[in-house]
Amino acid sequence: MDKVAIGSTNPVKVNAVKAHFKGEVVGVSVESGVAEQPWGDEETLLGAKQRAIAAMEKGHSPIGIGLEGGVQVVGDHLYVCNWGALVDEIGNEVVAGGARFPLPEEIKKKLEQGEELGPVISDYARRVDVSKKEGAIGVFTNGAVTRTDMYEQLVSLLVGQYQLMIR
Repeated sequence: MDKVAIGSTNPVKVNAVKAHFKGEVVGVSVESGVAEQPWGDEETLLGAKQRAIAAMEKGHSPIGIGLEGGVQVVGDHLYVCNWGALVDEIGNEVVAGGARFPLPEEIKKKLEQGEELGPVISDYARRVDVSKKEGAIGVFTNGAVTRTDMYEQLVSLLVGQYQLMIR
């Protein structure tokens, strides 16, 4: 795999992909085609798939990867969810989901009012650009797991499945 395009220019996502590929990794600004704050597994996964396809096309790459973060209601609690998709130029597609963890009720209320997780977490943690650094997972695991760690694991799941598929 000499070239891979990732459907984001966010350094967290780009670095997660770079950790798995020796060749050129290109961060491409693309639309997810879903809401700025995806709700639920289906919308979040759709965003990842659409980012992967758009990255492959716009990045002129044989492989595209899309990583999308969202939120999921389970019972009365709101959880962070994240999905990834890897597509290639001959039509192969693999998907995987990642870590989940609950968010405080005050954050749930803000998201239900239409706010987006990234800025809400930055306000909550009193830090700038949390989504481009440790992420919500870093805040709520006290740094034990960062957003880059979370996405690296997701990319591992994608790459492992893909390698098995094409062998």
